[in-house]
Amino acid sequence: MRASTVLRQAAVARTPLIKFIGKRSVPKSIDRTPRVHPASPTAELPESFATYRAKAQQHGPLNSPTRHSLAYGAIGGHSGSALGSVEPKKGEFFDRNDLPARFRRMPWTEAEIEAIETGGASLFA
Repeated sequence: MRASTVLRQAAVARTPLIKFIGKRSVPKSIDRTPRVHPASPTAELPESFATYRAKAQQHGPLNSPTRHSLAYGAIGGHSGSALGSVEPKKGEFFDRNDLPARFRRMPWTEAEIEAIETGGASLFA
């Protein structure tokens, strides 16, 4: 039974639900000359990419003198001793346990552990 319905559907030509109006046409010529973007702050195109790059900024100037002097970035271009001390400054803490007692994590009580393990059912039992 199912085979006959599949064969019947295959015999009927599939017609798309979308109707296109007119014939397909490709434009003869497309203007690909560079133009200034309407939202550009200047009304002119840069002369070259190098002049654009000299003025461009992304999280600060891209052509700062210190940027080119570091061969491997801010950290990789220096030795470990040149980066300074690894001790925290006054008022800084690297671990939560170094904080004063009022800011440390409180230990779990047995009742809280039991409530979590039972999904809260032990609170009502």
